[in-house]
Amino acid sequence: MNYYIEVLKKYAVFEGRARRSEYWYFVLFNMIFSFGLGFLDGMMGLEFGISSIYSLAVLVPSIAVAVRRMHDVGKSGWFILIPIYNLILAVTEGDHGPNEYGPDPKDPAAAADIVDHLVE
Repeated sequence: MNYYIEVLKKYAVFEGRARRSEYWYFVLFNMIFSFGLGFLDGMMGLEFGISSIYSLAVLVPSIAVAVRRMHDVGKSGWFILIPIYNLILAVTEGDHGPNEYGPDPKDPAAAADIVDHLVE
């Protein structure tokens, strides 16, 4: 659940990298909430209801975390537009160490060293 909230906090951040766990936990909780709200809409007989509003609200964060996931494997964010290949990239382990999109999110110590070096 923490990953889901972190993605929502980074609402429109398209720079940087997202680990597989951040991306897939967001997808998991997003699907759970979507199905739950869709079920409630169906029970209340609403055609355009809470689930539609929720889907619109998480559209930008969903795209942002997908772009950051592509960055983690060293690809441009535009790769999310390629149907099967983007799924393959989403399950692929990210690049070890920093790449052109930022420091390795699995190694926060290295990221802190880079930030410290930039500040000096």
